Amino acid sequence: MGLLPVITRLRRRRIGPIHEKSPGTGGTGRTAAHLAVRGSATLGVTCAGCPRSGTFGQRPGHVLSGHTDNRRSLVSPELYVSPGPGAKSRTGPDSGEPPVSAVRWWFHECVDLSLETLTGVLEQADYRVRAGSHAEARVWPTGFDILDVNLSGGLRSGELVLLGGPQGLGKTTWVMQVARNVARSGRVVLVFSFEHDLQTLLVRLVALEAGRLGGPDAPSTSRIRQSFEGADGLTGSLAERLSGTDGGAKAIEVVQEYADRLVLHRSTGSKTGLDAIRAAIVKVTEEIGQQPLVVVDYLQKIHVPGNVPEESERITTVVEGLKDLALDNDVPILAVVASDKEGIQAGKRMRVNNLRGSSSLAYEADTVLLLNHKYDVVARHHLVYNMGNVERFKHYAVLSIEKSRTGKTGIDMEFYKRFDQSRFESEGRIVSEQLVDERVFTE
Repeated sequence: MGLLPVITRLRRRRIGPIHEKSPGTGGTGRTAAHLAVRGSATLGVTCAGCPRSGTFGQRPGHVLSGHTDNRRSLVSPELYVSPGPGAKSRTGPDSGEPPVSAVRWWFHECVDLSLETLTGVLEQADYRVRAGSHAEARVWPTGFDILDVNLSGGLRSGELVLLGGPQGLGKTTWVMQVARNVARSGRVVLVFSFEHDLQTLLVRLVALEAGRLGGPDAPSTSRIRQSFEGADGLTGSLAERLSGTDGGAKAIEVVQEYADRLVLHRSTGSKTGLDAIRAAIVKVTEEIGQQPLVVVDYLQKIHVPGNVPEESERITTVVEGLKDLALDNDVPILAVVASDKEGIQAGKRMRVNNLRGSSSLAYEADTVLLLNHKYDVVARHHLVYNMGNVERFKHYAVLSIEKSRTGKTGIDMEFYKRFDQSRFESEGRIVSEQLVDERVFTE
């Protein structure tokens, strides 16, 4: 069926120098040393279930040089690549290119990069509208309707969204379901997976689709994994092996429909740093022609070059870098964040201060979402006076909007867990019970 992931090798090109930001001149004053690593490393990027193998080619031309300003901007100057001698221009207001290319042309050809007036910002916004770019293009619905309503439509380009939660509560499951929803809608997703191999992610996606098609009787993730590993005692293709299940064979067809838009990067904590993430974003944008939703699983695993012994310093470098990448590339970045030891204790409600590492996680992020077991965070009286609630609450996860710069905060929603099918029920609701920070007793 051609569904097994096919690794393609990408060779990064130099994309220009990175310079420090100067306080008082529009920058943040932080050093950009964590983005300054350049080299000739290779990147493994795969379209989930892509039936063909291909290499993302180099974009013709050369890097625009001579810029010394690296402030946060609509499009970072080091990412701009000019058409090169003799090449037909692909940018500019009359080129017919999508708004992204038009905005790049406008920003780099018509704006002084040293300073920016409000007039320039207004002209850029007016140009985007004239070129056909609309607000909807900057909003990325997650597919969880009640969450999207409270986030004013969903995730947004240029924003960093963090998802935290205790171990085993489905953080990877949730972000992969969002990735699936976005890819299914026709947009591109780039997933950096530090925790799972690519076939494991593919198996989970097939299980998710089978569950949506077949309901409770659909094959479980473990059953589908057996077919992928040839350990089910059957013969034939994947579809043939799953043909006797409710929704299994059809699930493979559904995954194939969006497989070319879901790009997987097998990441490693020893090699995959911010420079690799930046390079992959540029490659995918240039080759597919769309800016992707970027998913990172998970943030604390991102490699920081050099000898940085303090975890808080490393995480500060990473989270600041991810925020810069979101702004520079005008993409939303959804990153999973691990919790500290206190945040994973039974009977404890995880909050923002339980995110492992640095306080910059809360400050840099535009949106912070936290998952908790409902059983762990409901008020005691809901359990004591109705013992039937105990088992019922264990089937739900509470997703809380702890911070949002564009939507509502303090919103607690609940979603039914179907982890045997690698998914949550997408139809959630506002939690009606009283929640607390910590229960009086633990199990």
